[in-house]
Amino acid sequence: MRILVTGAVGFIGFHLAKRLLVDGHSVLGFDGMTPYYEPALKERRRAMLQNYDGIQFVEGMLEDSAHLRDTVTSFRPNIIVHLAAQAGVRYSIEHPDTYVQSNLVGTANLLEAARLCPPQHLLIASTSSVYGGNADRPFREVSRTDFPVSLYAATKKACEAMSHSYAHLFKIPTTCFRFFTVYGPWGRPDMALFKFVSAIERGIPIDVYGEGRMRRDFTYVDDLIEGVVRLMSIVPKTGAPVTFDNGLDSLSPVAPWRSVNIAGGQPIELMDFIKVVEAAVGKPAILNMLPMQMGDVEITHADPGLFMALTDYLPATSIEAGVQRFVEWHRSWTQQAERSAT
Repeated sequence: MRILVTGAVGFIGFHLAKRLLVDGHSVLGFDGMTPYYEPALKERRRAMLQNYDGIQFVEGMLEDSAHLRDTVTSFRPNIIVHLAAQAGVRYSIEHPDTYVQSNLVGTANLLEAARLCPPQHLLIASTSSVYGGNADRPFREVSRTDFPVSLYAATKKACEAMSHSYAHLFKIPTTCFRFFTVYGPWGRPDMALFKFVSAIERGIPIDVYGEGRMRRDFTYVDDLIEGVVRLMSIVPKTGAPVTFDNGLDSLSPVAPWRSVNIAGGQPIELMDFIKVVEAAVGKPAILNMLPMQMGDVEITHADPGLFMALTDYLPATSIEAGVQRFVEWHRSWTQQAERSAT
């Protein structure tokens, strides 16, 4: 199939594009190559993808509606996976305009392009952050998402709402999948695991927010990609919900649209996560205990029931195995960077 992946040289986009290419699909990667974090990381991901047959790249910004529209109508993708976005909860407090332009305007432009050239299935990356201040845990897709506690979360909730309207008006089958703390090799430097490993290796303190009491439902990146690939062929149809024990499908009653959690449903406490990182690095961490940050939530905990019912799959990579793989990659990447600097 012809698959358009926005954000194709981002952390998750890179892993998805590589998997799709290995599976034999034709992939067009659309990415703005913004300097939000170390450009060398994106450039290396892009270079690795270019070793595969079937890859095309278009460099551009989602905010450029004409360029995005021309890219979509020219490629005519069977499937669109929309991953490009401005990420980061805390960054949204300092740079709100970036989120409005990339996440809201950019996604609106993509929806317009999809209206002009409808794919068989549109998949849009959302986030566990949309559950915000909801105290009803574990989070189910039908739980309320009316209380976002960061602008990042608010923009992602808005993207879900916009995509539902297009699914209803123009019959574009759409799945919004909600990530839960994805981690793994080639991750972003602003992510907690990347920061923790870098600091522990250098013997400098790590910032531990919420006094270490926060709990996160971690998802290893390969497990996430497996889930996305499986969901690609599961096209929502209005009036055809799935049934499963003790659950409710989030399928819309008026549109071919649903939201799906992709997670294992096994949150762990931050201090336990740090112990796993220490074991993988082989050094103790120096802890700088701090209060909760603005925009953070104390617990993320997914109910994966709908995801399992749809895909017959559950993320299963242990936190120990996943962190170990990240540490091995991080050391290799750091050594390459040091050689390049000299």
